[in-house]
Amino acid sequence: MQVDKITLQDIGLFDSKENISVASHLNFCKTNGGKIDFEHFLSHPLASIKAIQNRQDTIAIFIKKKAQLDAMTITNGTSLVIEKFFESAFAAIPKQAGWIETYWYTFWNKSDFAVLKYSVEHLVNFILNLKAWAAIFENETHHSTINEFVEKIKKGTAHTALAHLQIEVPIKSDAAILQLGYFFAHQYKTQTKLLLSYFYEIDAYYSMACAFENYQFSFPEWAEGNQAIFDVQEASHPLLTNPISNQLSLVNKSNLLFLTGANMAGKSTFIKTTGIVVYLAHVGMGVPAKKARLSLFDGLITNLTIADNVVKGESYFFNEVQRIKNTIEKVIDGKKYFVLIDELFKGTNIQDAMKCSTAVIEGLQHISNSLFIISTHLYEISEGLEKYTNIQFRYFETEVHQKELIFHYQLKEGVSQDRLGYLILEREGVVDLLDKISKTKY
Repeated sequence: MQVDKITLQDIGLFDSKENISVASHLNFCKTNGGKIDFEHFLSHPLASIKAIQNRQDTIAIFIKKKAQLDAMTITNGTSLVIEKFFESAFAAIPKQAGWIETYWYTFWNKSDFAVLKYSVEHLVNFILNLKAWAAIFENETHHSTINEFVEKIKKGTAHTALAHLQIEVPIKSDAAILQLGYFFAHQYKTQTKLLLSYFYEIDAYYSMACAFENYQFSFPEWAEGNQAIFDVQEASHPLLTNPISNQLSLVNKSNLLFLTGANMAGKSTFIKTTGIVVYLAHVGMGVPAKKARLSLFDGLITNLTIADNVVKGESYFFNEVQRIKNTIEKVIDGKKYFVLIDELFKGTNIQDAMKCSTAVIEGLQHISNSLFIISTHLYEISEGLEKYTNIQFRYFETEVHQKELIFHYQLKEGVSQDRLGYLILEREGVVDLLDKISKTKY
């Protein structure tokens, strides 16, 4: 599935402020290397249902074995120590460490030996943990990805020099420290780095399994064929506390959602939620919904956050038009796209906005092989769109009690008639301030 940087920014997957991005909340990796692999997975949606289902199955196995994985003692500190070990310039380690060689090395190179001992114990712990991982997962080798991991790890830890590593750390023998230090530094450097890379990928899968459980995700059902389908039940944004869930069904014969509602009613959050559902589904890590069924999409396109460009002299409205143009140029190629547009043409006056919005919606509704969600404040244009049977009309309701706003965040059928701008102005005291200005001479 194709996406661009704007879409990833729009749905909040990655953010410059890491603590508010979806990716940062889904990251449960134990290591920095695992995080890199995890973000690589997130950044590259899969292109086939087979590949997606393979990843889903892999994650499902990790979920089943999660308790054993939690008990593994490979930490980020372990990986950092191992990486630093191969960068360190130790005093020459004797290839054969008899008692004489061991005595002189530990006597003349106390600081080097202390670092070497610390590093070797982490390396031993790493190898023992990988062997334990392979033992845990070897009964799951019917699955191709798991089998590949198990075979690589078994091969990587099968060296005769590692056969006696059924010992506990700390290692009491100084000679054994030197022998293993020489072995890892001079004979097993490449293989150890490979094993570390395997673990980073395992760590990324572990993270996806943790996120799946923590946020109560579900694996979607995939619809084969050429029809565009998005059917989701009890979907909610994964970063919200106690969110209100919603359901939505879009198919070719009813492929455009016309979404209305007051400011703060939930339109933008709902649109981002649907984008996250589609995107994470194509990553293969499950979705924030109780149940979902969708088709494989060729692309996810968003028009949610537009900005002007002072340097280029481009206005907000111009950039809106360019983004819409780029969207149209893509969706007319006959492929399946999921398109999200929030607040069409905010950068121009209401008459222009109504005319432009109507033209865009009437044009897009002819493209039956893609699905669209379009939100707007321009409720007035809905009447002219009712003749199109493939357009669904939904809104988020807002109630007012004694000038207090009550948001339900629940999709309802129809078009919102809420006009709450002036009420919010009053509630926030702006009207009173303006009234004082009118009565005071400055």
